[in-house]
Amino acid sequence: MLTRRQLGLGALATSALAVTSTGTARAARAVAYDYTARATFDQFDQVFHSSNSAGQPTDTNERGGLAWGQSYVLLGLARMYRAYSDTHYLDRMIDNIDQVLASRDSVRGVTDHRGQSLPAWRALHPYTAGIATLKSADGQPVLEVRSALSYADLTAVTVRAGSVSYRFTLEVLNSRTGATATFADLSMDPASTNFVEKRVLAAYPTPPLVTAKALGRALPALGVTQCVSPPVIFTVHTGMITYPIATFVRLVKTRPELASNSRYQAKAQEYLEAVQAAVAVHDAEWRETADRGGYFVWNKGTPLAYDGTAQPNNQTLALGKTYAELAMATGDPIYSDRVQRLANTFSRELKLDTADNAYTWSYWPTYGRTYQGYTASQNISVYTPSGTGAKQIEDLSHGAIDVEFVAAALRSRLAFLSPTWGARFARTYSRNLATADPSGVPTTFMRVDGTGGLAPEGQYTQAPRWMPFAFQDSKIFTHSGSIFAAREIGPQFGSSLLGVAYLNWYARTGGTQDW
Repeated sequence: MLTRRQLGLGALATSALAVTSTGTARAARAVAYDYTARATFDQFDQVFHSSNSAGQPTDTNERGGLAWGQSYVLLGLARMYRAYSDTHYLDRMIDNIDQVLASRDSVRGVTDHRGQSLPAWRALHPYTAGIATLKSADGQPVLEVRSALSYADLTAVTVRAGSVSYRFTLEVLNSRTGATATFADLSMDPASTNFVEKRVLAAYPTPPLVTAKALGRALPALGVTQCVSPPVIFTVHTGMITYPIATFVRLVKTRPELASNSRYQAKAQEYLEAVQAAVAVHDAEWRETADRGGYFVWNKGTPLAYDGTAQPNNQTLALGKTYAELAMATGDPIYSDRVQRLANTFSRELKLDTADNAYTWSYWPTYGRTYQGYTASQNISVYTPSGTGAKQIEDLSHGAIDVEFVAAALRSRLAFLSPTWGARFARTYSRNLATADPSGVPTTFMRVDGTGGLAPEGQYTQAPRWMPFAFQDSKIFTHSGSIFAAREIGPQFGSSLLGVAYLNWYARTGGTQDW
């Protein structure tokens, strides 16, 4: 595998390259967009919102459209307001935020997996576990079969006859991946060595990541039952959606030029109450440690993979961004305390790449069971009863959430105040992530330590989201801009709008921390 030094890390100007339709580099020419121009962002805003692309403000988030689409648009509008001080962008935020708030579960009258209708946004496919409730011949639920794969609702459970009348065979097949598991001659008798729960657990992990729970003693009826994915409200989704809304609140409540605008003040109060209600949904997932730390868990029994364990770093820190904005907007010490606890915990996760004086860290927190590994006998997780340890390094896209939290904590004057922190995060991008492919086209590596090979499109197009620390190293601006220019990135995704907004923001402000 080519290393980041073999591929080169020289500065890459945004006009240095263009790319043919086949992806090969050719001589420089005029690019389609000026990504530092206000007109480009405004064009992207109009085109994106007139399309049917995922991430519209009318989406429900049941497939993540608000969290991974509209949240970027809203943050982009906030950054454009800071770049140009034009309230047009605050008005655009209001247009979209009102629609986003209208899709909260409590407004739509829908519930999560617990049957609660809460002031946040549930998600299902492809995030949550799949559950098939098998019934007996007389229609009574007798067996729950689960799959912890992504897209688990594309899993079918087939009951076939066993070799004798009091046994049955289960076949579990995910139509998206082809993952299959077969369990022959099972029993519903807990005393039997072939008891369905024991046999399925003993085989874990099977390709569809199957677990089972007996609900009765009768045999399940022959036939096929499709898994369904129960809805879950994810901490990371709530954080991504509420962060820019809380940013609107903070801007209106703290900037003198907006103090006299009664409409903005009324909206800021309305949005403040909505954000506070949304973040409170996750209080039961919050954990504190004696060393002034804090993090989020997925409570055991939540229908998703790795229930009962600490959430990934980016998912814990996503809500921390909102806490930082709420702390600045309200002065409430509860939010300040949580920002500081999250910062303390995350700072202990950081490792120093001494060769480049840059930070690296893992996707899963090292203090968590998912990272460390655990056995079924420890009874930690319902849907993932055991794990060997997931120790992968954080990737560029999810790492951008972590970096945004660090910047928000710094901006709030609550944590990461030493310039050393920012300089090292900046070098994570400029020394570890930034590179070019063998044809000279600017791109990134996959992971924050410079490993993982060259990043796919869904990763390298997220590069401008590292702009919060471009004030420490302008290469973040020049290199991420060159990625957009070389590929003529268009307005098909919400993250594209945020990328253009950040390029405008840096070009206008030089990356000032006064956001």
